[in-house]
Amino acid sequence: MLDWLYTAISFVMEQWHALFSTFLDPAGGITWALSIMFLVVTVRLILFPLFVKQVKSQRAMQELQPEIAKLRKQYGSDRQGMSQAMMALQKERGVNPLAGCLPVLPQIPIFLSLFHVLRRLAPGAQGLYGWSDALTDQAARAELFGAPISASFNMTGAKETAILEIATYGQIRTVAAVLIVIMCATTFMTQKQIMKRSGPVEGQAATVQRLMLYGMPLSLLVSGFIFPIGVLLYWVTNNAWTFGQQFFILRKMPPPGSDAAKAKAAAEKPAVDPRTLAPKPGAKPVRTKGARAAGASASTAATTSTVAPTGEPTAADGLPTASSGGLDGAGTERSTAAPRPAAKGKRKRR
Repeated sequence: MLDWLYTAISFVMEQWHALFSTFLDPAGGITWALSIMFLVVTVRLILFPLFVKQVKSQRAMQELQPEIAKLRKQYGSDRQGMSQAMMALQKERGVNPLAGCLPVLPQIPIFLSLFHVLRRLAPGAQGLYGWSDALTDQAARAELFGAPISASFNMTGAKETAILEIATYGQIRTVAAVLIVIMCATTFMTQKQIMKRSGPVEGQAATVQRLMLYGMPLSLLVSGFIFPIGVLLYWVTNNAWTFGQQFFILRKMPPPGSDAAKAKAAAEKPAVDPRTLAPKPGAKPVRTKGARAAGASASTAATTSTVAPTGEPTAADGLPTASSGGLDGAGTERSTAAPRPAAKGKRKRR
């Protein structure tokens, strides 16, 4: 039923192998190891948009936590009402909880397909899933640090006999044990990074995170003994890609409430210092048209005087000015000049 997927995985590996064979030994273990590693790169590049959606969905769910806490207090033990209210809230905000699983789900069948292909590899086996007999035999015999990539820590049957003709159990188990330890350690590190990316959680979510943090490395420690070395290499490469990808996302999209998120928000909206808006010493201040018009109106109103109903000029407060001229009661013009001081003496006659 999954032969089409096995064939697709084999096709991608064959294309990368053909590329690396242009400058490396086609039968060398490094050539086939790079083919497996770049299979990871191909898959993760295709799934990168889903990873971005996963991060955005987790951020949106974190922003809903305060409102979800209010709903819990409101509905109490009414689980059905609580469930309906949460679904309505998520629909209103456009949040899909299943989006958090998008990058993981497609990787499961790809991993199982690679496991199936490499498990069936054996020296002298017939061509598998589009590979020729020669290419299949070459892949089965390709050695990484002295251990064939098709070999595993524990083997049985005809494959064990065929593999032990080209390598010893000591070489195979040493390489496999080192890769198993690296696989478990990198899985633990990526899970710690996922917890950091998702931000602080409480209750059931925190319990699930702790189970994943310790449960996944322990399960891989047990199952790693039956994985072919090529599959162990695939898992280690996948963990390394995940670690780097999450490091990039954490820098670009820090979890809400973290110090990095606060620092990023402060950098995007810097405070405006009023002193930077003042003109430099000796520079003419720049005023807008509205400000110039308002300033001109204020200056005109302050310097011009108003005329009283009696015809006498008044100051801005309506009182007659001391030096203003006008008409007296007889209608003659009254001088506005101040009176001359009296002369102290008479002029001499000539």
